[in-house]
Amino acid sequence: MFWNFVLRLCLASVLGLAIGFEREMHAKEAGVKTHLLVAMGSCLFMILSIYGFEGFYDKDHTSFDPSRIAAQVVTGIGFLGAGTIIFRKNIIRGLTTAAGLWVTCAIGLACGCGFYYIAMAATVLVLISIFLANFFLKKYSEKYTSITFIADCQNDISLLFDKLKNDGIVIKNYSMQQITDNGNEKFSVNIDIKTQYGKNKTEFNNLIQEFAQVKVISIE
Repeated sequence: MFWNFVLRLCLASVLGLAIGFEREMHAKEAGVKTHLLVAMGSCLFMILSIYGFEGFYDKDHTSFDPSRIAAQVVTGIGFLGAGTIIFRKNIIRGLTTAAGLWVTCAIGLACGCGFYYIAMAATVLVLISIFLANFFLKKYSEKYTSITFIADCQNDISLLFDKLKNDGIVIKNYSMQQITDNGNEKFSVNIDIKTQYGKNKTEFNNLIQEFAQVKVISIE
């Protein structure tokens, strides 16, 4: 029985690693280590839930529910998933990663029950689904890109905005604040632009840097 449990833990870890690797490849919030640990941990909880209380089966006045721990794992994984979700300026990021952790937990629970083929089939379906979703999103969907830059004056900002609009880029919203940089008064600006999914960030960086008085800080 011991080696059977070890097999379940190892399989859960490998399947979690496979999903985590896909997330890591896209530089997401939770990667290989997080998904591996979620899968292994949920598998261990499932084993404990089924086999951890066998010594109490025959005792009088003892009620036993083998699904109790597993049910708490399903609830508890929501807290970990919520930690990967970022909400900023009406844009939500990390939902796919949170959902990935949730399904990885389910795969771990399946391994803990000994449902090896179901767990492996679910892992393959998850990876295929993400691949197909990314493929179609890159071709047909749009997303928002957040750009932060520093400009010397408001006129430079207006010229940049006009350039973006002329290039067909939609500015969803923006914020601006006055800052002091090396003793000079400048403006820090953050804009969220609507772009084609998978648009190369280098293109935006090159476009903005056509303006000598504008310095790009980050593009997300």
